[in-house]
Amino acid sequence: MMITYSSSPTTSTTIFDIGNYSTKLLNIEPQSYINSSFPPPPPKPLLISTPLQGGNFPVILFLHGYLLYNYFYSQLIQHISSHGFIVVAPQLYLVEGPDTTKEIKSTAEITNWLPEGLHHYLPSQVEPNLKKLALAGHSRGGKAAFGLALGIQTTPPVLTYIPQSYNLDMDVLVIGSGLGEVKRNPLFPACALNGINHRDFYNECCRPVRYVVAKDYGHVDMLDDETKGVRGKATYCLCKNGKSREPMRRFVGGIVVAFLEDYLKGNSSDLMAIKDGYVTLPVELQDVDFRV
Repeated sequence: MMITYSSSPTTSTTIFDIGNYSTKLLNIEPQSYINSSFPPPPPKPLLISTPLQGGNFPVILFLHGYLLYNYFYSQLIQHISSHGFIVVAPQLYLVEGPDTTKEIKSTAEITNWLPEGLHHYLPSQVEPNLKKLALAGHSRGGKAAFGLALGIQTTPPVLTYIPQSYNLDMDVLVIGSGLGEVKRNPLFPACALNGINHRDFYNECCRPVRYVVAKDYGHVDMLDDETKGVRGKATYCLCKNGKSREPMRRFVGGIVVAFLEDYLKGNSSDLMAIKDGYVTLPVELQDVDFRV
C-alpha cells in the first residue's frame, strides 16, 4: 500500500524555512507488492519525502531512533526535501534489543535496493541521483549509520573511545542537544547519556567533521509537533525537552540542508555562515567546532 500526503512551499528566505519545492510523503508497505507485477518491493517499510517538481535530486537515507516510528520525523524530512532532496526513512524495527546489528544489515539491504527499486515509487518527473547519496540517523539510528559507514557491527560497540579513530573517508556532521544528557525524572536515565552520546561520536571522527550542539533543546525535539500513541507520548515524558519542538526541528533541518549543499553540491556558503555566526539561527548554540 502506498499512501501519499502533500505539502506546498512557502516563500523561503533561509535554509531554516520550508524550501521552494512542494513535497509529497509516500508510505510504502512491502507486503502490498509481494507476488505482484509491480517492481521489487523494499526490504523494509519506507516513508519517502520527495519534491513534486521535476528534476534530478540527491538521496538521503534517514534512520529513526530507538523504538520510534519513522513518521514521527515527517515534518523534519519534508523540510529537508523541500530544499531539493529525496529523503528515504525506513521503519527498521518495531521492537528490538540493544544490539543494532540487524538494523545495520537492513540498512545495507535498503541501500542495495535503491538503484533498482526507488525510482519506480517516485513521481514520474522525479529522478533520484544515487551518485549523490547521504546517510543520516537520529540517536540509535545515528549509531547504526556509523556502523554501516565503518563496515562494522555492534559487538563490540561502535564506539572505541580512541580519539579520531573513525577514518570514514567522507564528510561528517554531528548534531547534539544540550538537554539530551539531562534527566527528566529520577526514575529514568537521560536520553543521551554521557559516554555514549554526540560528543563521543564527534571525538572519534577524523577530519572533515562538523559539530554543533543546540543549547536549550532535548534529544527528541526535532520530532513532529504532535507524536501520537504510547510511544509518541513517551517522547514528551522520558526525555528532557525544550519549550517547543519547532525551533530545534527548523535548526536540524536547516543545518542538514546546509551540510548536504556543501558535501553533495559544493556550496559551502550556508554552512560557513552558521560556523561564523553570520546567520540568525532558530536556536542558541552551545558548541560549534568544525575540523576540516
